[in-house]
Amino acid sequence: QVQLVESGGGLVQAGGSLTLSCAASGSILSINVMAWYRQAPGKQRELVATVTSIGTTNYADSVKGRFTISRDNAKNTVYLQMNSLKPEDTAVYYCSANIIISSWPHNVNDYWGQGTQVTVSS
Repeated sequence: QVQLVESGGGLVQAGGSLTLSCAASGSILSINVMAWYRQAPGKQRELVATVTSIGTTNYADSVKGRFTISRDNAKNTVYLQMNSLKPEDTAVYYCSANIIISSWPHNVNDYWGQGTQVTVSS
């Protein structure tokens, strides 16, 4: 019923930039918090950044000042602008959204994208 599709990953040199996008589609009434997570090989998935429906943002200490999360509510899309990338930013990046379903009884569920690989070379 609901799908999150990410795009924008790739290979970049250290110091470079990438922008990730994640579009939600399906039976959506509204979206609460949207977020980006990442998981590096052999490590647990970690929260990178969140943005509420009114635009309040929060970041992991490791990305503060370098990454910017934003959203377009009209397009049900969340973005992650990543600047000054470091090799330690290499990971699979996942978007997540807390979504209110349009059909009765308007359940609220968390949905995940399929992940997009970001590789930063030194």
